[in-house]
Amino acid sequence: MSESNDVQPTSISKSQSLEEIAEFWDTHSLADYWDQTHEVDFEVRAQHRRRIAVAPELFEKIEQQARLRGLNPETLVNLWLAERLQEAT
Repeated sequence: MSESNDVQPTSISKSQSLEEIAEFWDTHSLADYWDQTHEVDFEVRAQHRRRIAVAPELFEKIEQQARLRGLNPETLVNLWLAERLQEAT
């Protein structure tokens, strides 16, 4: 795939879109095609994450609230912090 999101037909599935690729691999096993694969190198550039310690009793309450909203605790805390920072500016 290129940077412009153009999808080249894949060598195994012959799919033309991301949806077709996903559908193919949802219904096929890589084990059946392992001999047609090859090793590749790629680079992952992820932003460095900062961690902040949270008191255990506070984290329990955050977990409860996150569960009620269908979120993981980290996502909920990030949303809350973004809201507070928006209010502060």
